[in-house]
Amino acid sequence: MHYTPCVLCWYQRIFMYPLVLLLLVGILRKDKKIYQYVLPMSIVGWGIALYHVLLQKGIISEALAPCVAGVSCVTKYAGYFGFITIPVMSLTAFTIITICMLILRKYNKTV
Repeated sequence: MHYTPCVLCWYQRIFMYPLVLLLLVGILRKDKKIYQYVLPMSIVGWGIALYHVLLQKGIISEALAPCVAGVSCVTKYAGYFGFITIPVMSLTAFTIITICMLILRKYNKTV
């Protein structure tokens, strides 16, 4: 879409993109403890995404945004259905990954 990412978008990408490879390797190796190395990354990414969403919604002041040069962290590029922005999509993805890893962790402890 040729959108220039802000600082927080870059950090979310830093934590999201490696999860693809980690999950692929974990699934191929049938690693039952995949959650041990996926969960920390997904939780940190979730926190960054939540912070970004709160900035965009105006709950956190724009003065606290780390984006000082280039694209503002509060710029809303996509607005599907009036509320689904890129940070919301990221937060949703990190939430789903985190929940799946927590379920896997609980399942492995009971088996």
